[in-house]
Amino acid sequence: MSDTHHTAPAGAAPANQQGTQSAQTTTKGSGFSLTEDWLAAGVGLLVIVIAWALFASGGSIKWLAVAPAKWSGVGQAAQDFVRHLPNYVALFAGFALLFGASIALLKQRVGAFLAAFLVVFVASALILTLGAWVDASKYNLEPPLVALVLGLLVSNVFTPPEWLNAGLRVEFYIKVGIVLLGATLPFTLLVWAGPVAVAQASIVSLVTFFVIFLAARAFGLDRRFAAVLGVGGAVCGVSAAIAIAGAVRAKREQASVAITLVVLWAIVMIFVLPFASRSLGLPTAIAGAWIGTSEFADAAGIAAAQAYGDFARHAGGAIAGAPDASLQAFTLMKVVGRDIWIGIWAFVLAIVATTRWDAQESGVTARAQAGEIWARFPKFVIGFVIASALVTWIASHYSLADYRKVVTPEFVAPITVLRTWAFTFCFLSIGLTTRFRSLTATGLKPFLAFTAGVVVNIAIGYALSAHVFASYWNSLGQGS
Repeated sequence: MSDTHHTAPAGAAPANQQGTQSAQTTTKGSGFSLTEDWLAAGVGLLVIVIAWALFASGGSIKWLAVAPAKWSGVGQAAQDFVRHLPNYVALFAGFALLFGASIALLKQRVGAFLAAFLVVFVASALILTLGAWVDASKYNLEPPLVALVLGLLVSNVFTPPEWLNAGLRVEFYIKVGIVLLGATLPFTLLVWAGPVAVAQASIVSLVTFFVIFLAARAFGLDRRFAAVLGVGGAVCGVSAAIAIAGAVRAKREQASVAITLVVLWAIVMIFVLPFASRSLGLPTAIAGAWIGTSEFADAAGIAAAQAYGDFARHAGGAIAGAPDASLQAFTLMKVVGRDIWIGIWAFVLAIVATTRWDAQESGVTARAQAGEIWARFPKFVIGFVIASALVTWIASHYSLADYRKVVTPEFVAPITVLRTWAFTFCFLSIGLTTRFRSLTATGLKPFLAFTAGVVVNIAIGYALSAHVFASYWNSLGQGS
C-alpha cells in the first residue's frame, strides 16, 4: 500500500499532499491550534445551529438546501433546474463562503480553491440529477457510486489539470458531512426503536466488526485498514468507512477499497435478500429486519425492503404481514439501530488509534500523554457527538410521530440534503485523486476479509430476525 501511495501518477500526489497539509496546517493563538478538523466541525455545527434557529422561528433552511427533483425525461429535469437556478446559485455561494473562509483561516489560497470547487459543485449537481432519475435505482445509479466511478474514470483515463487539485478536499468534505450526519441521528432514536431493535443492531455491529477485523488481520492487513473494513461492514457502509478512515487516520486508498466493497455487496444484497426472504416465506416485518441487519447501505436497503413490500402487496395474502412493515422494520434496524453505531465506533477506535496504534508504530512504549492524545484525536468526531446531542435535545420535546411529521421535513431533511452534497463532493474527490493501481494493489485479501463478514452478517441477521426476536418483529407487522 505504501508503494502505491507514493508512486501515483502526476496529479494524484499533489492532491494527497494537499490533504495532509490541510490537516496539519494550523493557526496558533492562546495555545489553541485551528486545524481542518476543528474547522470542519465548526462549519457543520454552524449550519445545524442556523437551521435550528430558522426552524425555531417558524422558518426552514429548505430553500437553500436544494436538490434535483425526481424526473422521467431530460426536459423535465432541465425545467426543474431552471426553476430552482436561484437556489443552486445561493447554495454554491453558501458552500463557497463557509469553505472559502475555512481555507483562508488555514492560510491557503482561497481563489484557487473556489475556482476548482466550482467544477466540483457543478459535477456533483449533475451526478445528483442523474441519481434523481426515476429509473436510477433500476440501474444502481446511486450518487455516491456514480461520483466515485466517474472520478476514477476521469483520473485514470485522462489527466485532470493541476489547478483542480485545490478543490479536491476529500478529508474536509467528509468531515463536514459526518458532523451533519450527527444531526440526523439523535440518541432518542434508540429509545424510539425499542430495546429489541437496539439489542439486535448491537449484536450485529459487534460480531460483524470483529469477524472482518480479525479476518483482515489474519490476512496480514494493516490494523487501520482492518478497522475501516470492519466498520464498513458492521454499520452504515460508505459513511461509516469514511468516518472511521478519518478517525483512525487510514490511507485514502484504503477508504476507496472499503467503499468499493461496501457498494459491491450492497448491490448484490438488493437482489439476494428480497428473493431469499420470498423463498423462505418470511413475514414482511421479519424480512425487513433481516434486510436491515444484513444490508450495507441505506439506499440499497430501502430498495430491497420496498421490493419485498411490493412482493407482499401483490402476493394476494401469500406473504404474511402488512406490506409497509418491511420498510418500517428495516428503518428501525438499519437507519436507527445500526447507523447510530457510526459515532460509537468512531469515538472508540479514535481513542484506540491515538493511545495504542500510534504509540506502537512510532516505537514509543511509554503511556501517551493526555495532551498528545487530545492533539491526535479527530475533532470532527466531537462535532458529530455535539450535533447528535443537540438534535437529541430538540427531539426530546416531541413524540416519535411529531418528530417525523414536524421536525424531520422542516429541520432534519434539509440538513440531510446538505450532507448528501458534502458526501458527493467527497466521493467525487476520492475518485479524482485515486489511481486504479492503488485499488488493485490491495489484492484479494480485503475482499475475502469483508466477504467473511458478509456471510456471518447474513447468518446472524436471519437467526436473530426469524427466530430469536421473531415475536417482536411479527408484532410490528401486525401493528402496521
